[in-house]
Amino acid sequence: MSYVRELRSLVGHRPLIIVGAAVLIFDKCDRLLLQLRKDNQQWGLIGGSMEIGESLEETAKREAFEETGLELYRLDWFDLFSGQELIYQYPNGDVIVNVVAVYISREFSGELKANKEEGHEVRFFKLSELPQNLSPPDKPVIERYCQSLDNICHMS
Repeated sequence: MSYVRELRSLVGHRPLIIVGAAVLIFDKCDRLLLQLRKDNQQWGLIGGSMEIGESLEETAKREAFEETGLELYRLDWFDLFSGQELIYQYPNGDVIVNVVAVYISREFSGELKANKEEGHEVRFFKLSELPQNLSPPDKPVIERYCQSLDNICHMS
């Protein structure tokens, strides 16, 4: 049982502060990898919660492999995200208060495939053609990345 699932069994839907990592994974064409999540039916970044004993970098690499089948070779630091925008209530009622370390990776290998337990699909998107239904806790991350590029991203 994962750390978060174990906590949920004790506290129910009450808010939990969750530390995690996400990765902005880009292919050679500078397209961003997103996952169509099963829990909220929205497109989100690759990432998840830290397990006990992991570093944030290890969390990012593990989650990327679990969710996409890709092995990341290099992680570059992007930013740390927390605050009101990252509080989220899942459709099942669980509330999380995210603290997320975000990395960028452009060096990876493996066969891209969705983890059918967590996502319906994984796909690369041009930053100018991002899907409209982005997962709310991931929007601020993508927006900040776009701002660093002088707003070349288009999302609703």
